[in-house]
Amino acid sequence: MARPLAGLTRRNVLTELMAGVTLLAIAIPLNIGYAQIAGLPATAGLYALIVPTAVYALVVSSRQVVASPDAAAAALVASSIGGLAVAGSAGYATLALAQAIICGVLFLLLSVFKLGFLANFLSKPILVGFVGGLAFDILISQIAKMLGVNIDSGGEFVDKTVGLVTGLGTTNIWSLLISVGSVTVLLLGRRWLPVVPWALVVLVVTTILVVVVHLDEFGVAVLGEVPAGPPALTWPVIDWTMWLALVPSAIALTLVTTAEGLLVSRSYSERRHYPFRANRDLFAFGVVNIAAGAQGSFAVGSSTSRTAAMDQAGSRTQLPSLVLAVGTLLLLLFGTALLADIPSPAIGAVVAVAILPLLGIRDFIELWKKDRFEFGVGAACFLVTLFVGAIPGILVAFVLALINLAKRAANPAIDVLKSDGDPGESLLEEAAAGTTTAPGVVVIRLAAPLFFANASVFTDAVESAITSVEGPPVRHLVLDMEAVTDIDVTGAESFDTLQRWLIDNNVALAFSRMRPPVHARLDQLGLLRGQPIFETNRAALSALVDPSVRAEQSGPEQ
Repeated sequence: MARPLAGLTRRNVLTELMAGVTLLAIAIPLNIGYAQIAGLPATAGLYALIVPTAVYALVVSSRQVVASPDAAAAALVASSIGGLAVAGSAGYATLALAQAIICGVLFLLLSVFKLGFLANFLSKPILVGFVGGLAFDILISQIAKMLGVNIDSGGEFVDKTVGLVTGLGTTNIWSLLISVGSVTVLLLGRRWLPVVPWALVVLVVTTILVVVVHLDEFGVAVLGEVPAGPPALTWPVIDWTMWLALVPSAIALTLVTTAEGLLVSRSYSERRHYPFRANRDLFAFGVVNIAAGAQGSFAVGSSTSRTAAMDQAGSRTQLPSLVLAVGTLLLLLFGTALLADIPSPAIGAVVAVAILPLLGIRDFIELWKKDRFEFGVGAACFLVTLFVGAIPGILVAFVLALINLAKRAANPAIDVLKSDGDPGESLLEEAAAGTTTAPGVVVIRLAAPLFFANASVFTDAVESAITSVEGPPVRHLVLDMEAVTDIDVTGAESFDTLQRWLIDNNVALAFSRMRPPVHARLDQLGLLRGQPIFETNRAALSALVDPSVRAEQSGPEQ
């Protein structure tokens, strides 16, 4: 069991505290923006930084991953709940709480039944496309906010885009100037002095500007009053049909968070040499999301950007997250008046710059160069998520993942060693001391499990290899089983058909280098039929070419 605040010592406590102050400066403006993306009040984003953050820090196995709502999760919340209630209404907020609780239950189930592997179906192209589609949808809303153009931020992507384009004539010049200045400072500052919390600097400076010049009187939108006080315990009271309606979006949130969260946690644990426990991390996400739903927040995942920022700041423990929780609580108790005059264009600029990496432009370029099919998978997820919706996007992502898996599994590597002397077809150097196999003998190696997706491909390859040999007819087939780890019922039926074909064509079958579990599986399926099993390919060839040495080379037949 992981020890809370593992890795904290007297030597690094000051570094960890300073990292916590940096995290506080980064997280507060971002969470205010993410709450607005989700269609929730600013307090929903701030509440996520108190109880959920503190609980996660004390429960999770990772010493560095920071828990928080992120842009993709916020967009998914907005797109999934927007069709069930009006953004900003009390019913909408209640649904967001219920959604977080469902996510928490799903995380706990994943942890208890050790089902985290399901997130492995979300490959990089799928994640890039799905998150990129959500990010681009968010970007349209933030651009409208930066220009001072009113659009329905909870609407569909096409509607928001049309609203933005048709509303360009209503652009507020002061909002535009604030946005341009904010984006410039954020981009240049991040490049030249990345250790400075530029998001906080932007919000402080623009807020002072709004107060001094009274820019709100010139049409610049501001955050408005933020209720003071700590989060209160609550529980969403909704009809059971609404609970069921939230399940699909909660599943999508859970899977995306699992994939990203475990990947980030594993990478930092390997880089910094401390234990990683996937099921414990899933349990932590479960507890955290239930806590978020019970105290006025929304779905919580891991923050890749903030985790990276803490790593760069020298943090190696969860103490910064506790500093963040305490600092946010103090702000809600004593400093909410400071938030009221934050200009919305500056918040939009902070969020827009933060989500630019999520668009995945570089990732798409790399996919295009490396694998056009996987680029197509990512592009399809991107377009479906953008134009149809987040839930269809995640469904398409899984279908494409299965298609990609089947495509690769249906074309396994099948190596053939014949007697035609072609060195390019040599299977294993030890098979015939660097030469091809003897006349009348073919050795075939399947580099994959034999199952429904590749069974017919394998049998066709075997038959083709035997019938295409020039010279003396093939009388012996050796199947190198080293890379075969399993066989299913469909594969067994296909293999049985192959064995009958070999008998009809007077070809004797033998095995080599068979794994014990595969031996037991073949025996269970009734596929051994007394064929000899050799320890090596060389032993098989020697025995088949010179039957007098068969007993010495092969051992007892099975």
